[in-house]
Amino acid sequence: MVANMRIGKMDGFCVGEPWNARAIADKVGFTSVTTQQIWKDHPEKVCAFTAEFAEKNPKTVKAVLKGLHEASVWLDVMENRPEQCDIVSKPNYINCDKQIILGRLMGKLEYGDGRVVEDPTPMHFSRRNCNYPQAAYAKWWLSQFRRWGMTGASTDYDGIASKVMRSDIYEEAMKEIGYLHGGKDDSSWTMMDGVTFDPKGDMEKYARGFPVHNVKS
Repeated sequence: MVANMRIGKMDGFCVGEPWNARAIADKVGFTSVTTQQIWKDHPEKVCAFTAEFAEKNPKTVKAVLKGLHEASVWLDVMENRPEQCDIVSKPNYINCDKQIILGRLMGKLEYGDGRVVEDPTPMHFSRRNCNYPQAAYAKWWLSQFRRWGMTGASTDYDGIASKVMRSDIYEEAMKEIGYLHGGKDDSSWTMMDGVTFDPKGDMEKYARGFPVHNVKS
C-alpha cells in the first residue's frame, strides 16, 4: 500500500499499523482519522478456525487460545513493546523499521499533517476483556450485512452469533489456565455516526434505520 502510494497508483487506504506511520515516515501520506475515533475499543484481528477443524482438534484450538492469551498479556506491558518491535520488525515478519512500529504502540500518534498527540487509548491486547468472543460483535456485523442487502429478514442473529463466537471453547481454555475473564458483555455502544447499537435490540429495525441502506425486502 505504501509502495502504491509512492508511485501514485493509490490515493489512500484503511489499514492497521504500522503502514499509516510508514506512509508518514516516507512522506507520501498522512493519517486522516484513527479507527479509535470511528469506533472506540472496536474489535480488530480475529483468530478463527473452521467448525470441522475445531471439532477434530479441540486440544489444538485451546492451546492456541492459551498461547494468544499469554502473548496478549505480555504485550500489554508497555515495557515489553520495544522487544516486540525488535522481533516483528525483521524481514520474515513485518519488514519495517522498528522505530516506525514502536511509536504508535507506545501511544505516540503523529498524523503527518502537523498534529502530534499522546493517544489516550493506545492499542491494547488483553485489557478490558477484549479477547472474549462477544456475540454482540457478530450480531453487529450481521446487521451491516442486512443493511447492505446481503442477508434476508429471517437472519437468525443469535443462532449464527453463537455458532461463530464460541465463548464456550474460550471459557473452557481460560479455565484450564486459571484466567478469570470478564464474560459476556451485551452493553450498547455508539460510533462516530452517533447511532447506538444495542445487541439486545431489534436487529431488523437497526439495519433499516440508517438513512443510507440497501434493504429492499
